[in-house]
Amino acid sequence: MNPIQTSLPILGFAAWSGTGKTTLLEAMLPKLVELGIRVAVIKHAHHNFDIDKEGKDSYRLRKAGAGQMLISSRYRRAMITETPEEEATLPQLIAELDLNALDLILVEGFKQLSFPKIELHRKEIGKPWLFPEDSNIIAVAANVAAQTKLPQLDINDLDKLTQFVADFAKQQSAPSLSCSDLDPSGMLSVSEGRDRILRQIVAPTAQTSVELKSALGQIVATDILSPVNVPQHTNSAMDGYAVRSDDLGRDSYHVVAQVMAGHSYDKPLNGGEAVRIMTGAPVPQNADTVIMREQASQNGDSVTFDLKMGAIKPGQNVRQAGEDLAIGQAAVKAGTQITAPELGMIASLGLDSVAIRPPVKVAIFSTGDEVQHPGEAQKQNCIYDSNRYTLHAMLSKIGCEVVDLGIIEDSEQALETTLRTAAEQADLILSSGGVSVGDADYIKTVLDKLGQINFWRINMRPGRPLAFGHIDTTPFFGLPGNPVAVMVTFMQFVEPAIRKLQGMTDWQAPFYNAVAEEKLRSRPGRTEYSRGVFGIDANGRLTVRSAGKQGSGILRSMSEANCLIEILPEQPGVEVGEKVRVIPLENRI
Repeated sequence: MNPIQTSLPILGFAAWSGTGKTTLLEAMLPKLVELGIRVAVIKHAHHNFDIDKEGKDSYRLRKAGAGQMLISSRYRRAMITETPEEEATLPQLIAELDLNALDLILVEGFKQLSFPKIELHRKEIGKPWLFPEDSNIIAVAANVAAQTKLPQLDINDLDKLTQFVADFAKQQSAPSLSCSDLDPSGMLSVSEGRDRILRQIVAPTAQTSVELKSALGQIVATDILSPVNVPQHTNSAMDGYAVRSDDLGRDSYHVVAQVMAGHSYDKPLNGGEAVRIMTGAPVPQNADTVIMREQASQNGDSVTFDLKMGAIKPGQNVRQAGEDLAIGQAAVKAGTQITAPELGMIASLGLDSVAIRPPVKVAIFSTGDEVQHPGEAQKQNCIYDSNRYTLHAMLSKIGCEVVDLGIIEDSEQALETTLRTAAEQADLILSSGGVSVGDADYIKTVLDKLGQINFWRINMRPGRPLAFGHIDTTPFFGLPGNPVAVMVTFMQFVEPAIRKLQGMTDWQAPFYNAVAEEKLRSRPGRTEYSRGVFGIDANGRLTVRSAGKQGSGILRSMSEANCLIEILPEQPGVEVGEKVRVIPLENRI
């Protein structure tokens, strides 16, 4: 869709929560109408809402499955559109207005977009000015003087403020707004956001020692050097007969001994002699070749070999001392996660303990007055907290200790207390919901007070809003509120940071390339993550298809998926048969 071009002026109101934006608009609108100005108001809500009443026909029809519900009467009409997959952009909302019947569009919210705004400010709120960081503010309405050359109005002088808006409506023309909710040029790419985060994560130095049986899943703190050769002795790789390679070609050999694993033949092997030997037993001095038992025929102390079963090659079936590991060689590198093979390797060196990085301790909490605990009777307009349980599981899966701080109410004091507690108890803080600089702007105030936090817009879907920084010296992540967006942003940004905190400096998430079984949509220039199902088709190809509806609140599709389909910014979409990147979800969620 092309940018919207209209002759209508668009004016926004930028203010901290509690300043009274809606109250002011409510008082101003009748005065604008008296001046003959036809006004539309667009308000952005940061929480879920429902303007329909339960039990009404329109409500029942929507709940039955109508994606769009249009209700009309003699005096008014209303369109209710479900948007589970993606929130409408401001240009899309403007396009739904009857522009021919309007003179002015007033906007409450969408303050990250570039269009003219009036800043509303009250000294008693105790918040900083917005105009120094927002070049789109054209005037300030306050009850205290501001250090600015912008026009200044008394926020309590409704008549003068209304006249300023009316003059704006008559003199200004509307800005051209991109139909993208936010201009991608002002966003960070996924890789840029991840790189910025990782540059601010400090690799650990602390270490502790644990018994080998307790080391599974832990991260090795320092290189584990082999104190011995592995194997310790040159030994037989199979059951058979050890001979000298410079003595091959005889018709028969005299068997001088039998060597079992754990024992040895301590005499040099002479010409014409052979030793019957078992797998793992050390080969005698001078012996360097083992002929498998199936190729041998022993009669008393004499053995012959059937060359029809294969030629005998010098050095065959013998493992040299130190072939796996030489003394002083790194058996397991620092930063390695210990799995069953590493446990076996360390045990083979004779070690019964290992130095590891202490588990990363992560404090988690959810925010929002609309969020409540599972098990409680559901309150009206509230939702059960799923994000904290999802994050707890994902953190536990990658070896973190979790400090669950519960649900934090929408208040400045509660958030400040929680963040201070979290910074004292944890190595990393993780919240979900309420961090996308919106009406609950006290969040930004608290974060700025306690540390340095960046609010980023990541050019991805789902999961665009992301907050990252430090509370004192403790890294802080603020994730979106939508359940799927929480999981996607965790995998793309939080897990790489945790892996670095664990000491895994070169950690990379696995991915594959698969053939698309269906057309996959994407917006050019944006990284798109869709839930998918991949597998092997009848031709042995790795293929992938969508797991169903892709709304960022639809948890069921995440449960049914076994991968994320990652459509890169340079891909305008994926046609049937084209290659696309898939990120397996096994062992990650």
